[in-house]
Amino acid sequence: MPPPTLRPSLADAHRLLGQLLADEAAIRTIDSIADALAGCLLAGGKILICGNGGSLCDAAHFAEELTGRFRKDRQPLAAIACADPGHITCTANDYGFEFVFSRWVEALGKPGDILIVLSTSGNSANILRAVEAAKAGGLQSVGLLGKGGGSLRGRCTHELIVPGDTSDRIQELHMLILHTWVEGIEARLNAEG
Repeated sequence: MPPPTLRPSLADAHRLLGQLLADEAAIRTIDSIADALAGCLLAGGKILICGNGGSLCDAAHFAEELTGRFRKDRQPLAAIACADPGHITCTANDYGFEFVFSRWVEALGKPGDILIVLSTSGNSANILRAVEAAKAGGLQSVGLLGKGGGSLRGRCTHELIVPGDTSDRIQELHMLILHTWVEGIEARLNAEG
């Protein structure tokens, strides 16, 4: 017996993207966050980004596309993902895993910077503490969330809650949005000349 086709999985991803595209408020939010990110960089600030598990991998991917390149050559842009194993393991060992991102924000964040947090549930203690540290440090925050936003709902300067019931589908939309933000940042910076 042949294995089942994976067409339903692809169809589910397509359905959720269609749901996002049909949400005009979400599309406006995606654009306004791109404006904020570009404005931060134009003003000499930097973008910090963090997440757990697959979201950490997405955070690192986003940061490297700003510091390295996306589609074309350009000047590097200031972005840092909290992906350093030394920092993460030291902080988790000495203070607890719930502090791995907040201490990083306290160390590197400055007023005018923006922190992006990626969370499929919105309930991770270390992400909540990072947002609190950003607010205390004068940073704007962007929550890229799922599952209704969880405990993070309404706590970030900007938030986007994507549709989906499972972490994989939510992360797929998060990565797509992160790519559109890189594209949007580049377009806005090019427009400023």
